[in-house]
Amino acid sequence: MSDPAIHRSHPDIVKRLRRAHGHLKTIIAMIEEERACLDIAQQLQAVEKAVCNAKKSLIHDHIDNCLEQSLGPVTRAGRGPIDEFKEITKYL
Repeated sequence: MSDPAIHRSHPDIVKRLRRAHGHLKTIIAMIEEERACLDIAQQLQAVEKAVCNAKKSLIHDHIDNCLEQSLGPVTRAGRGPIDEFKEITKYL
């Protein structure tokens, strides 16, 4: 079994965060070049969304792997509360 701290989604999360990191470097350059605030704000929104999606993916992966492992096998009918919990995390 693999390291319990590393999950299937982690490589994808790292890719998302590296892209966001690259975008942040671009935004800094845009500010230093005195680019239009609207353009900068649009790029900041894209980075913010990327980081939020990475966080959501990490939380869902934790629920799927860590929480369910500690609960043991869950029937389809018993997944309701887990699925609802995952759904409510979008409001974090």
